[in-house]
Amino acid sequence: MIDLLTIVARYGRAAMVFGLLAGFALPQLAATLKPWLPELVAGLLFLNGFRIGASRALAGLREGISSLKAVVVLQMILPVVALLCFAGLGLLATPLAIAVILMLAAPSLTGSPNITQLMGHAPEPAFRLMILGTALMPLTVLPVLLLLPELGDAQTVLLAALRLSGTIALTVGLAFTCRHLLARDLKERMASAVDGLTIVALVVIVIGLMAALGPAFHSAPWPVAQWMLLALGLNFGLQYVCFRWLMWRGGRRIAVPTSVVAGNRNFALFLIALPASTTEPLLIFLGCYQVPMYLTAVVMRPIYAKALNPPP
Repeated sequence: MIDLLTIVARYGRAAMVFGLLAGFALPQLAATLKPWLPELVAGLLFLNGFRIGASRALAGLREGISSLKAVVVLQMILPVVALLCFAGLGLLATPLAIAVILMLAAPSLTGSPNITQLMGHAPEPAFRLMILGTALMPLTVLPVLLLLPELGDAQTVLLAALRLSGTIALTVGLAFTCRHLLARDLKERMASAVDGLTIVALVVIVIGLMAALGPAFHSAPWPVAQWMLLALGLNFGLQYVCFRWLMWRGGRRIAVPTSVVAGNRNFALFLIALPASTTEPLLIFLGCYQVPMYLTAVVMRPIYAKALNPPP
């Protein structure tokens, strides 16, 4: 089994593309997996914490100020700027505006460290941004809630954010404890096996997340295509701009993980607080958003390779 998982880890990028295709081609399997998504995401988070370990995850606490700045810019300043732009255009109440603002206000995707590692870059900065961004989300989302009452009940969103923060804290704490007690010195072969198991979890999760997209594509292909273009542009565009900015500022070591976090956000959290009239198009957007997420390791890898090669 360990050898099989090691092989899966070796072909992780191809496996993630396979997951996307399976989500489209197997709608019944996607519908079966959908109710288990919270547990699957928690399991993925546990694997991340176990693989990285407390010592590596906390080793960058001295960079806490720079991580805090990144969270504030990505989760508070960007969505407020987008909100003001949409308000100026008279589009603030549209599903397009709400989708963009929610995506920008959300913390990092749980799988961002895995995506970063698949491209050969250190996952620890992405992991720290995910933890910090989720912990601060109840604060960073406040300006958006105050300026956009169309999102629904602010108390519901804040309570959901607090529950998410608590769940992540418990899961990561358990993962760190298990790593300390069971595998304090994780051998390379076992680490590769954990990476392979993580890839399997990512594949299963994306199949479940695509449950709403396949049927929607067959019934209304043009609206789905529009949402898909928006998702691709937002995800890859944010990653590229963030990467170029950090490289220009001399942040080569954190450029890739921060850029992956910039484009890959866990905005599904907000759906529970939205009016029912806005839920359906956002669910389609959520499905579309999985495509650039799971293609990041393929599409962005040549661009991010520049961070691996120091200048002459």
